[in-house]
Amino acid sequence: MVRTRVEVQQQTEVGDAMVRGLVRAQLGLALRIAVVPVCLLGAIPVVLALFPALAGLTLWKVRVPWILLGFVSYLLLLVCAWLYVFLAERNEQDFTDLTDD
Repeated sequence: MVRTRVEVQQQTEVGDAMVRGLVRAQLGLALRIAVVPVCLLGAIPVVLALFPALAGLTLWKVRVPWILLGFVSYLLLLVCAWLYVFLAERNEQDFTDLTDD
């Protein structure tokens, strides 16, 4: 019977492969999550350039670009950070469950 916890602790080939798999999963998750705010925040100047009337709109006496950059962008980053932490902890819990057989 393969003792996965011992494999990881003793850094055998099997344990090393398992840890590399966890690191790869965390890196893939980080890259996928990072693409969302980069694309959405990068689209703001493009949308404002394509629709100049949108740049002139005001809500609550504040122009829409300032609302997008000053409030919505931080909210987006907060949601992405929360999602990353939640999914990263789930990956680590799955790894822990795998080693605790």
